[in-house]
Amino acid sequence: MFNFFVDKEKEKDRYQIIGSDYNHIKNVLRMKEGEKLIVSNNGKSDLCEIEGFIDSEVLVKVIEENYNDTSLPVKIVLMQGLPKSDKMELIIQKTVELGVDKIIPVETSRSIVKIENKKKDGKTARWQAIAESAGKQSKRNYIPEISPILTFKEAIERAKEFDLFIVPYECKSGMTATKETLSKIKKDMTVGIFIGPEGGISEEEISKAESVGAKVISLGKRILRTETAAITAVAMIMLYAEMNI
Repeated sequence: MFNFFVDKEKEKDRYQIIGSDYNHIKNVLRMKEGEKLIVSNNGKSDLCEIEGFIDSEVLVKVIEENYNDTSLPVKIVLMQGLPKSDKMELIIQKTVELGVDKIIPVETSRSIVKIENKKKDGKTARWQAIAESAGKQSKRNYIPEISPILTFKEAIERAKEFDLFIVPYECKSGMTATKETLSKIKKDMTVGIFIGPEGGISEEEISKAESVGAKVISLGKRILRTETAAITAVAMIMLYAEMNI
C-alpha cells in the first residue's frame, strides 16, 4: 500500500494531498476513488480512502486512525563522516529504512570529500529528498531529518545531548564493550552513533568523543567499509530495541 506525507492536520477526518503527490497518485499510479492509501502526518499514520480529485487536490477520508506505527522505542541519530561519491546516498536510504530518526553529515580529519560552502545547501536538499523517498518506501510515520553538514567539533558538542553515544572503532577488539553498551539502551532514549569516513576515525577524534561520554565499541573482527559500518550499527540498535524494549 502506498504511503504519502502531508503537512496539514486532517479536518473532519479528511486530508488533502497536493503538489507532486497529487500528480503521482492521479497520473502515475492512476489510483481511483475508493482505493486505499496511508497518510502520515506529525509522526502518525492513518489508513485512508480516496474520495475524489478536486482542483489539483486528492481528497481522502480517514477510515482507521493510527493504522501503522513503525516507530522504534528509541530515537537513533546517525553522525556520518562524509564519504566519497554516492555512498552518502546509500547510507541515507538504508538507515532511514532501518529506523534512523536523524542523520548528521560530519566533516572529519580523514574525510576525503570536501564540499564547498556554496554547494552544501544543495547537497542537503538532495539528501533530504532521498530520505523522503526511503521513508515512503519503508512506511515511516515521518520523514527523518538530514542536518546541515557539521564540523567534527560541532558534532561533538551536539553529541552531549544524547542519552547514549556510541562510536564503532576498528581498533577496538572483542565484543564485551558492545554487549555492555547495548544493555544500556532503554525506552525513549536518544542514541547517537558516530561513523568515520573511508579513512576511519583518528585517535585524536576518538579521545574527543570519549571526553563527552562516548562508548567505543567493536562491530566484529572484520574491517567494514564506512557504508557497511553505518548500516550495521543502525541495524544493531534497531534489532536490539525491537527485541528487548
